[in-house]
Amino acid sequence: MIVSALLTAVGLNLLFTVLLFALYSILRKQPGNLSIYAPRLLAAARQADDGETQTRAHFSIDNILPSVGWVRAAWRLSEEDLLASSGLDGVVFMRIFVFCLRVFSVAGIIGIFVLVPVNYLGDQLSIDDFSDLPNKSIDLFSISNVDNGSNRLWFHFSAAYIITTFVCYLLYDEYKYISAKRLSHFMASKPMHHHFTILVRGIPVRSGGSISNTVERFFMDYYPSTYLSHVVVHQTSKLRHLIEIPAAFVCFKSRFGAASCINIPQSDNPTEWVTEPAPEPRDVYWPFFSTSFTQRWISKFIVFVASFFLIIIFLLVAAFVQGLTYLEQLEIWLPFLKNVLKIAVVSQVITGYLPSLLLQLLSSQIPPLMKLFSTMQGYIANSEIEKSACGKMLWFTIWSIFFANVLTGSVTSQLELLLDPKNIPALLAIVVPAQASFFIAYVVTSWTSVSSELTQTMVLLSHLFTCPCSKKESNEKINEPSISYHSEIPRILLFGLLGLTYFILAPLILPFILVYFGLGYIIYRNQLLNIYSPKYDTGGRFWPIVHNTTIFSLVLMHIITIGIFGLKKLPLASSLIVPLPILTLLFNEYCKKRFSPIFQAYSAEALIKKDRGDENSPEMRDFYEKLVTAYRDPALMPLNCSVTSNDRHSPLLSQ
Repeated sequence: MIVSALLTAVGLNLLFTVLLFALYSILRKQPGNLSIYAPRLLAAARQADDGETQTRAHFSIDNILPSVGWVRAAWRLSEEDLLASSGLDGVVFMRIFVFCLRVFSVAGIIGIFVLVPVNYLGDQLSIDDFSDLPNKSIDLFSISNVDNGSNRLWFHFSAAYIITTFVCYLLYDEYKYISAKRLSHFMASKPMHHHFTILVRGIPVRSGGSISNTVERFFMDYYPSTYLSHVVVHQTSKLRHLIEIPAAFVCFKSRFGAASCINIPQSDNPTEWVTEPAPEPRDVYWPFFSTSFTQRWISKFIVFVASFFLIIIFLLVAAFVQGLTYLEQLEIWLPFLKNVLKIAVVSQVITGYLPSLLLQLLSSQIPPLMKLFSTMQGYIANSEIEKSACGKMLWFTIWSIFFANVLTGSVTSQLELLLDPKNIPALLAIVVPAQASFFIAYVVTSWTSVSSELTQTMVLLSHLFTCPCSKKESNEKINEPSISYHSEIPRILLFGLLGLTYFILAPLILPFILVYFGLGYIIYRNQLLNIYSPKYDTGGRFWPIVHNTTIFSLVLMHIITIGIFGLKKLPLASSLIVPLPILTLLFNEYCKKRFSPIFQAYSAEALIKKDRGDENSPEMRDFYEKLVTAYRDPALMPLNCSVTSNDRHSPLLSQ
């Protein structure tokens, strides 16, 4: 990509971003749009006013003028307020942006003020005329322009060690901080139903017995002092009768009693009496059950195969998208556009903007599929479904967006390198820098993508089409959506991967990534404040995913750096980089031993302290009574049909 094409992409996306910000600041002021841009605040106001909140307002010129007041409100939002409104998951989500802003602020300073000048002053690409810079390739600013064997490459070597040390320090600090937050959040919480409850699968029912009686006898026999009650799970369907499933939610009198039952095998047969933590009642995905261990195993295998083929299909799509970045390739595919492609503006838009836009649009259709795949696997909770979908999306993003684009068009020409694992660093050193311009354009295009989160375009269009056709009650329940962590977290981590990978190779990408994280920080703070309401709280269990992905990004950067120093005829630097991935993996292993157990289960120390603190609480009697009924399937609850004179609820036939 030439510099002018990059500037065109930057200009277009900057314009779209400013327009979306201005449009949002106007739309949010319109009283009729409160249910779209402030459903959380509207619901809270209606609850406080017993459902009689008025949304009418007199015309004001201020309502049709853009403003930045919402930016100040989002910036002033404290972490304590965020914790109270969005739970620890919301705090962890915003800590990802904080972490990335810290990393790429330092990386940007090193990259722009040290590495970019070093790269630009190189002679490898033999650029003699610098007067016509807009028509030159942005490779001038990459490591490709540094002479082979040049001592200037030691700047890049030093930068690799500095940024690795800094990132590892921040990772440790964040892991420690969020772990402490998780423990303090638990210790400060009121008694929660899922802390006293476990799920038991694979209940062995003998002939002539019932599931309920079997569960009762088993737990009264083995846990007589802590067992409280149980609820057998039923599978309801419009097409089938009510089914008895061999699973139950079992409630205990203490948190420690429930945790003890989870961590000890209950039977010599590992497929019977299988215990696991219960989710919050609001988090249970009631149509979740596959009735047997075999069925769940088969479902996971089918999902694995389907995910694999989805990645293969997307690889073909990525190959087509990559072809758009090369005018000569595009002229071969579409010869009738040859004359049009000679127009400078058209060619710059097509090569600098269109490919990344197409990839953004196509990749946005994948998260619903991954969530569907995770649902098919039989997870018991919406949070577990989203965590599983997050992992699938992460691997899909890494393989189908990053590796697919760096390897497309290069694997065949470098096939002999790919056949020998020893040549993988050399292969990556060749193909990854070649796609620097594409990913810079991809990051720039993402400014518009993240800004479109503000306008909630699809929700707004749906509101405009349905509003004139429907009459809403003043006390009708407001729909408060929840944030899709399974799609948003992998997207953020992709930009972290790109930033660390291209930090050494093409540091020109860093300021654009920094702008993306800055936009995301403000936008998502605003959305969590006004729109998204938590449907569950995992206690920050998404953070280990962030930590592990960042470690992967660092190691990938090290492998590419080893290869690039080899290609640049600086074998000593290549050898001295080798300890870096080893030390990084050792650091990761330490963090796994030190912090991961905190995110898997609470310690006996914490559980017993909480239990002792609740022993003399008068509220516990009422809590135990509600605990018995907390895990009943809503489909089996009696309907409360109140008599009303409203025509919408009157009977179709009257006497």
